[in-house]
Amino acid sequence: MKENVELDIRQARELAMAAMRGQGFGEVEAGATVEALLAAERDGLPSHGLSRLPFYLDQAASGKVDASAVPRVESDGAVVRVDAGHGLAFPAVAQGLEAGYDCVARLGVAAVSITRSHHFGVAGAPVEAAARRGYLALAFSNAPSAMAPWGGNRPLFGTNPIAFACPRRDGDPLLLDLSLSKVARGKVMLARKQGESIPEGWALDTEGRPTTDPEAALAGSMVPAGDAKGAALALMVELLTAGLAGSHFGFQASSFFDAEGEPPGIGQLILLFDPARFSPDFVEHAEELFAAMQDQPGVRLPGDRRYALRREGRDRLTLPEALLAELETHSASG
Repeated sequence: MKENVELDIRQARELAMAAMRGQGFGEVEAGATVEALLAAERDGLPSHGLSRLPFYLDQAASGKVDASAVPRVESDGAVVRVDAGHGLAFPAVAQGLEAGYDCVARLGVAAVSITRSHHFGVAGAPVEAAARRGYLALAFSNAPSAMAPWGGNRPLFGTNPIAFACPRRDGDPLLLDLSLSKVARGKVMLARKQGESIPEGWALDTEGRPTTDPEAALAGSMVPAGDAKGAALALMVELLTAGLAGSHFGFQASSFFDAEGEPPGIGQLILLFDPARFSPDFVEHAEELFAAMQDQPGVRLPGDRRYALRREGRDRLTLPEALLAELETHSASG
């Protein structure tokens, strides 16, 4: 039996949409989710791609995710509050951004705070979309606990991704997208699922020892990027996301990776700035910095690798046969 199957984007989309319908998701919510996962696959980020969908579907089947949830959005000056209703994050992010664009166009700044949310996939996606409209954008999310505070031995913080995008004069935005652990926890989960070890330095076991075993890593603690500095930034993100949204901190949130327990109920924050309201020549001024960077041999602007993969036009995906079987099972359950 083959371990992997190749199929085109259209086939993958149809299969994923059918699986989501089978678990009771509406067309809009399913569409936002599937397009986000396919975009991750095209950008060479499979740990945030279709491999996530069975977890979402199992949680919908158990009630940990509310498949019928429709995001509620309200604006108050420059603040946009979004209640994801314990549904998936992608439709909440999409609707929150649309309201945020209205605010930033009127006021020059906007803050989109999302509560009772879930895993929001590739953190760079919403900020890239905003930068393509001419805005500077930052995105933060907390996540179920996976990292101990510096000097501690029990995970309290999530890996808490941060993303930033800046519009360019021509071409693709500058794009930073990073986890505050040395690597995203999804990579460890993917290694476990594929029966592979992980590099030393990614994680610690429950005794605080370096491990290459993904099972031990998931039971223990991820290593923060930059050691104490990364742990401090993770604390900051907890307060900007769960703190402002009144949602669960990482140590209060249930896992993204199983169907047991209460909804994760985590938070996100997306900040938008209209640079022209601050400095009319912002974009030209920023290009001077980018040119100085690129003048040095070997320097690559953040985001360039992702865009290069996208330009390859990856219209076919190679997916594990077991993943396709899981999606087909959920599709049939409807």
